[in-house]
Amino acid sequence: MKKVLVFVFILINSINAMFSQERIYTDRIRSVNQSTLIGIGKSYLFDSYLSPLTYDGIAISLIHDRFKGSDLFNGVLLLQNQFRLQTGVTKNPTSSSSEYWGSLYYNLNGYVPILNHSLNNSNLRLYGGGGPEITLGGIYNIRNSNNPGSLKTYANLNLSAMAVYNWKNLTFRWQVSSPFVGIFFSPEYGHSYYEIFTLGNDKGTIHLGSLHNQMSLRNYFTIDIPINNLTVRTGYMWDYYSSDVNKLVTKISSHQFLIGLAFESLNFGYKKARNNQLFESVFYK
Repeated sequence: MKKVLVFVFILINSINAMFSQERIYTDRIRSVNQSTLIGIGKSYLFDSYLSPLTYDGIAISLIHDRFKGSDLFNGVLLLQNQFRLQTGVTKNPTSSSSEYWGSLYYNLNGYVPILNHSLNNSNLRLYGGGGPEITLGGIYNIRNSNNPGSLKTYANLNLSAMAVYNWKNLTFRWQVSSPFVGIFFSPEYGHSYYEIFTLGNDKGTIHLGSLHNQMSLRNYFTIDIPINNLTVRTGYMWDYYSSDVNKLVTKISSHQFLIGLAFESLNFGYKKARNNQLFESVFYK
């Protein structure tokens, strides 16, 4: 398990470093689009390891999104870094027990244009691509005494598509992503976490994931609304994840309304900040 997580961590950082390279010789200054959003909505949890019932309740998310251009692929590659923290507080149908859910996500997507507005004078841009995603989280059931928690962690390679449309002063974005291969953790039926992490009996807990035993779909829709010097980004997110392995089934679904701020920034390090003739740093002199 530790070797797998270390390998995934090194892989993601290597890809990120490769895609983040910038050529020194460039005559364009491209800004970075960033946003921080808060989401609130409804969540549904089903984990047969913890309970035969579906729990539902409130879901809350914190999302930081970052889009950056790259000089790779003749300067058309668009990189997306995204961090998401999602939590949920749910109850069973009789409100006699509660489950708490929390997950931390990081994904890196690379996009290439399929339809470029500069080529056809259209306000519509279409992108296709994908990249790695890693998740660490879990579900906790307050009623269970022997096995109250269920670990949810996986590393996947995702396929993703995105459409951006400009209409007057508004910018609409639709984005969907889904994994096609990866690895994920799941105990065997009746397998306790005490056996796995204390006694070292972790055989059969790491699984190769694909469409036959793991499915996921993340669907975004956002609108950027300029208000004076601010840009309000609002929208909707549907996040769905399911796995079926070792006679254990997990289904996690959330529908959330999103709202936050988006902004453009210029990112450069010490040398560029100090030696730049166009911009003055308030810190490096």
